[in-house]
Amino acid sequence: MVPQKNEYLRCERHWVFSLLIFVSGFYGVYTYLLRGGVFCNAQTANFVLFAIELGSFHWKKAAYYLIPMTAYMAGAFVSDAAAAKLTKLRFLRWETLLIAIEIFFIFALGFIPDSAPYQISQVAVNFICSMQYNTFRQSQGIPMATTFCTNHIRQVGIHLYKFLQYKEVSYLTRLLHHLKMLAMFVLGGILCVFLCKAFGGRSIWAMMIPMGLLFASLLHADLTDEREKLNILPRGH
Repeated sequence: MVPQKNEYLRCERHWVFSLLIFVSGFYGVYTYLLRGGVFCNAQTANFVLFAIELGSFHWKKAAYYLIPMTAYMAGAFVSDAAAAKLTKLRFLRWETLLIAIEIFFIFALGFIPDSAPYQISQVAVNFICSMQYNTFRQSQGIPMATTFCTNHIRQVGIHLYKFLQYKEVSYLTRLLHHLKMLAMFVLGGILCVFLCKAFGGRSIWAMMIPMGLLFASLLHADLTDEREKLNILPRGH
């Protein structure tokens, strides 16, 4: 039996994941255009570049890519440890606290001059993207990635085939959810292009708006209607 919408925690709702991947699309373009041409949402591209530099015997250039990789690994480590601790304390959800942490990082990143070493921003964005990816795992029962697109493209192909083969609406519904995630990622990136041209590094402050709305909603849930559910882990954990 499929759970009803109101059976899912606030942090598992589709609109939450849509906002998160919108912000991640912004992060990706932001770090690529302004912070050293590195992709901080995920690490596959950085591993490709790392391999290229190793194969070319460019040791210093190869070492450069260890910075975002290490920051991403650290983010996963910290998010798992913090989630376990907060679940026991039943104070706030880790998901809510993570959004607050991201807002802090966004605010701080806007003050970093465009001339500052790229590594500062790269470490920060890699760290928060990793924590976000590791924390928000399922959107109303559907496995979702909030920081990159590869799995969404794969899922669109899979569910398109299944819908055409079996004619079940559930496959079409899932296909549309993954398409929406892809669209939100692209929209966040497009917005970043325009804002970066106008405001440079300070453009990232625009993401405080969607993240602030998200934080307010999750905090309200923690303090009111989901107060007695703080010990319940979201699906996928």
